Amino acid sequence: MGMSDPDITSAVAHWRELADAVFVPHSEAEYLRLVAILDRLIDEVGEDESHPLASLMEVLGVLIERYEAEHVPEFGSGDER
Repeated sequence: MGMSDPDITSAVAHWRELADAVFVPHSEAEYLRLVAILDRLIDEVGEDESHPLASLMEVLGVLIERYEAEHVPEFGSGDER
């Protein structure tokens, strides 16, 4: 039911090319790097949901949202001083 060996081989080859742009951020620096990549993608893709990079933009958005939910305090949460 999993990927066949050729699929894994192909995935490994492509992942090496993508790993610097698609990753789970574990620090503020990595988070900011992802935001910068997403900003460049937004400039390229815009609102075109059929663009070949639209799904990559969505994936990066989810990774950024996850980091923000765990690490970025929300405005109005009562922690202001």
